[in-house]
Amino acid sequence: MGGRDFVILTTIFNTSSVVKCRFNKEIVVNGSVDVYGRAHCVSPLLYETGRIPIEVSVDGGSTYPHSGTWLSVHPGKVSESEKCTLVNETKWQYYGTPHYGGSLTVHWNPDMLKTDLVDIEVWGYTESGEPYTATWSPSWKYLYTLVHKHLNNGDFTFIPKPAAAEHRVFEFGSLRIVPSKYDDGEWNIHSIWSVDHAMAWHLGEDFRKDSAGWARDKCLKWHASDKKLPDFLSEIIDCPCTQAQSRADMGRFHPDYGCDIDSGSVCTYHQGAKHCVRAIYGSPKYAAGQQCCYDERGIQVLTSDSVGGSTPDRGHDWGSPPYRKPPRVPGFSHWLYDVITFYYCCLWSHNCQYYLELRPSSDCRTYKPPKIASAFGDPHFITFDGVNYTFKGKGEYILVSSNKSLVIQGRTQIVKYANGSASTVAGFSSVAMQEGSSDIIEVRLTEDLVKVEVLLNHEPLSFNRTWIDLKGAFLFYGADKRVTAMFSSGAGVEVSGRGRFLSINVLLPEEFMNQTQGLMGVMNNNPNDDFTLRDGRVLLTNLTSEELFQFGADWAVTNDGSLFTYDSTWLIDNYQVKHDPNFFPTFSVQENPSDPITEDMKIVCGNDSFCRFDVLTTRDLDVGIATLMSHANYKNLSQSLQPVVSCGWLETPKNGKKEGTCYLYNYEVIFTCNTGYILVGSYSRKCQADGTWSGQTSHCVSAPKSQNSDIKRPFGIKY
Repeated sequence: MGGRDFVILTTIFNTSSVVKCRFNKEIVVNGSVDVYGRAHCVSPLLYETGRIPIEVSVDGGSTYPHSGTWLSVHPGKVSESEKCTLVNETKWQYYGTPHYGGSLTVHWNPDMLKTDLVDIEVWGYTESGEPYTATWSPSWKYLYTLVHKHLNNGDFTFIPKPAAAEHRVFEFGSLRIVPSKYDDGEWNIHSIWSVDHAMAWHLGEDFRKDSAGWARDKCLKWHASDKKLPDFLSEIIDCPCTQAQSRADMGRFHPDYGCDIDSGSVCTYHQGAKHCVRAIYGSPKYAAGQQCCYDERGIQVLTSDSVGGSTPDRGHDWGSPPYRKPPRVPGFSHWLYDVITFYYCCLWSHNCQYYLELRPSSDCRTYKPPKIASAFGDPHFITFDGVNYTFKGKGEYILVSSNKSLVIQGRTQIVKYANGSASTVAGFSSVAMQEGSSDIIEVRLTEDLVKVEVLLNHEPLSFNRTWIDLKGAFLFYGADKRVTAMFSSGAGVEVSGRGRFLSINVLLPEEFMNQTQGLMGVMNNNPNDDFTLRDGRVLLTNLTSEELFQFGADWAVTNDGSLFTYDSTWLIDNYQVKHDPNFFPTFSVQENPSDPITEDMKIVCGNDSFCRFDVLTTRDLDVGIATLMSHANYKNLSQSLQPVVSCGWLETPKNGKKEGTCYLYNYEVIFTCNTGYILVGSYSRKCQADGTWSGQTSHCVSAPKSQNSDIKRPFGIKY
C-alpha cells in the first residue's frame, strides 16, 4: 500500500543532498537526509508483491548510483505493529445491518508516526476499463477525511455518518492515518493503513433502513454482470480430495491465511471448515484462483452442501504474476470480484444461491496428486517410481533434470565422526534449484553443518518473513529449518535441516511424466528404468553398491551447468572437481552384536534399515534419528498423496433429505423423503472403486392419496 518510511543504513549522505528513490525503474518518490546523514524515503503504492528493484539518487534524479531491493508484501501479511486496528472489525463491516450500530474505534501505535497531530482519511478501491483488456486498470482513491488534526494518542472513536453519494459507490476500502502537515489525499507520505474491509459503516440511509433489500439488489446486479464475463472455472486446478492431500501437495497448494488449521482455524468466510488451501498460482489465461476447504474429518466441503464450502475466485487473493493490472492485483482484485460480492449475497442478505451459482466448488474427480521422490541421510534415495538405493559419492550431482526446464542439484559433504576424525560418510549439505529463467534458490547448511541458510541468485537471503515472492517461484520458510520452493510449473521442493544432513523431498505434478532424469529417476511409473545414464543407457535395477556409485558419478554436475554458490576458499578448493574420484565410501556394514552401539541402534531405529545403516557408518545415534525422521516424513507424504476415488456430488431430492456429504470411495449417502412423499430409486448409494455410485437416482414423489399422510417408509425397502 505504500507509506512506509525507511532508512538507508549503509551509506552516509551530505545533508544538502536532494534524495530521490526510484522503484521498478519508473516510480519516483522524494526523499530526505536527516541530521545523521541517513537518507529516508517513503515506499509508494506498487500494486504487486515480491522483490522490487529500488535505486537511490542524491542529485535530484540525474543519476541513481545506489541500488537495492524492496520487499512488497500482501496487505494481509503486514505485521500488526505496522497498521492501525479496527476495533471489533465485524462491527465496521456490518454497521447498519440489524444489531450493529453505535460508535466505532480505531487504534494505532502513535510511535509509528513522529508527529503531534494526525488526519484520519477514508480511501476506496476501484477497477475501471473493459475487463480482460489493456484498458482495465486499478485505482486507490482518496474519498474524505474523518477527522483533521486529531491528537496522535493512538485512539479515535466516532459515530459514523453516511458518506456523500459520490463516495458511497466505494464499498470496499481502508483508513489511512497521516501527519496533519500534509494535504488531504497526498500520495507517498509516511502513513499507517488499516486492513482493507467492507465499508458498511459509511454507506447511506438506504442501506441502514433496509440493508437486506439493498444487498439483494447489489447481489442481483453483480450476478447479471459477472455472468457476462469470461468463464474461468474450466481452467482452474481441481481441488485435492482430502485435507491430507492438500497439505502434502506443497508445490501447488498452500494454507489460506484466513482459514489455517495451524493458526486456530479462524474461518470467517467458511463457517464449518477447519482448514482451507489456495492454489499457489493463478490459472493460465484469466489468473483466477482456487480455494479448497475441509471439515473436521479432513473431507472437502462443497458449496452445494454448505455456504462454508470451497469457492473459486475470479481474482486470486494473492494476485498473479506479473501483477499490477486487474484481475492480478494482490488482495484488491479478489476483494472486488469475490469478497464484497459475498457480502452482498451471503452476509448482508440471504441470497447466497446467486453467489454460489457463479462460484461453485470444484470437486476432486479429476485431481491427480503429484509424485514424490526423496533423498536423505547417508544419502539414501527413493525415486519417483519408488526405487530405494544408496549413493555415497562426494561432490555435486543432478537430482532432477527435466525437459520442462526444472533443474535441482545436490551437494554432498564428508562429515566427521563424533571424535572429530574424518569419516567415509557423505550427506547433502546444499541443494540448488531453478526453473527456466526463475531466480536461483540455494538452501545449504553452514560450514559447521548446524544452521540452514538460503541464497538467492548467489547472495544470502535474510528471512524476516515466512513467505517471499520471487521471480518464477515462491519461497516459504517453515518450522524446523524447513524451506519450500514452489515453482510456476507446480513443482515443489522441500529442504529440511536434519541433524548434520539436509533432507530433500521433490513433488512433481503429472505434467512431468516421462520428462525427468537424474538421481531421482525417470518419473513414468516404471521402476525398471530409474537407473538411466546421461547417454540414455538403462542399467539393471539390481546393481551392486559399487555399480550404484558409478551410476551416481555419471550424474555429476558440470562446471558450466552448476547452480551452486562458491563464496569461500573452502568451497572453491573442495568442489572444483564435481565428483571426487578419491573418496572411497563405506559401501556396506555388518551389524555386530558385540558392538556397544548395536543395542542403542536397535532401540532408536527399530526395523528401519536406513537408520540402522547410518548409525553404524557414522557411529552417531543422532544421525540415525535424523534419518528415521526424514524417512518417516517421506512415508507420511507418500501416504497422504495416494490417489483417492471420488464419485462426485449427489443432489438432495426435491421434497426430501440427504444424509452424508462425503463422496469418496466406500462412503455412503442415504436419502429420505418428507412426510407425504415416497422414495423412488435407492435409499442408500455407495461410492464404488470405479468412481460410480451404486444404486439408482433417488426421487421423492407424492404418496397416493389413499395412503396415510403420516406413513413412514420402512428401513431398507425400495419403492
